Amino acid sequence: MTSFKGPLLLVGAMALFALLDANSKLLAGRYGADQVLVIRYGALLILLGMLRLVWRGAGGPIATARPGLHLLRAVCMAGSAYGFFLAFRDIPLAEGYLVYFTAPFFILLLATLVLGERNGGAVWFWSAVGFLGVMVAMFPALTLRGPSATIPWHAYAWAFLGTMTYAGFLTISRMLRAEQNAARLIFWSSGPIFIAILPFAIADWVAPDALDWVALLANGLFAGGATLALAIAFSIDRAARLAPLEFTALVFALILDAAIWQLWPGAWTLAGATIVVFACLMSERASRRDHH
Repeated sequence: MTSFKGPLLLVGAMALFALLDANSKLLAGRYGADQVLVIRYGALLILLGMLRLVWRGAGGPIATARPGLHLLRAVCMAGSAYGFFLAFRDIPLAEGYLVYFTAPFFILLLATLVLGERNGGAVWFWSAVGFLGVMVAMFPALTLRGPSATIPWHAYAWAFLGTMTYAGFLTISRMLRAEQNAARLIFWSSGPIFIAILPFAIADWVAPDALDWVALLANGLFAGGATLALAIAFSIDRAARLAPLEFTALVFALILDAAIWQLWPGAWTLAGATIVVFACLMSERASRRDHH
């Protein structure tokens, strides 16, 4: 029987990433990227340390035989975090996800070039259909601006950087699947970046109030939960099966845009979302058929 653990973890990660992006967008108007991210990584490290004090060895071993690969993954993780944080300062979630949804193509490409995975033509086809659905959903946002409106190309460039480094993070996580556990992932992905950006965060520190401290700490929990679920999903299942399911993030982005910023989906958006969901289902079906 086919296991759905990988796909379920992937969809759960997409929901947490959407909450993370919404949380970061709300914080971006008051705090710099360095401060938000240093608190994010610091919260994860403190949580890991507390758990290991209460339960000896919680999360598994930290020592690794491949520190260089772990550090490279940390750099990719940081690049993705900075890219999307800076992008969402100036564009809505749904528009940023337009760029983000090119990730499945890069993930499939890296899986083929780096991991040697064989991806059937149907999987590539349905990934392309899913991206087409995103283009349909985002069409009004990119074409129906006023004549004097300025398109924030810098924000889209940051989102593209976040997307590329995100694909690299997942590919490296797949390469590290033999060493995949919560302690290694949190320690090696958070510790080096925390140390690297701490001086910059202190230099531009803005004192948060009590409510903002809750939001900043929640930012770390959302990031940790999403990253862990994502890394585990790609360590136990094939990229060809999981990557197209990332289009489900569109649904969560639409819900949060409506709930927080009262941006309700129109006909174009609903049509695109329908295409995305259908493409996800068909791609997963094609992936299972190719590997039976």
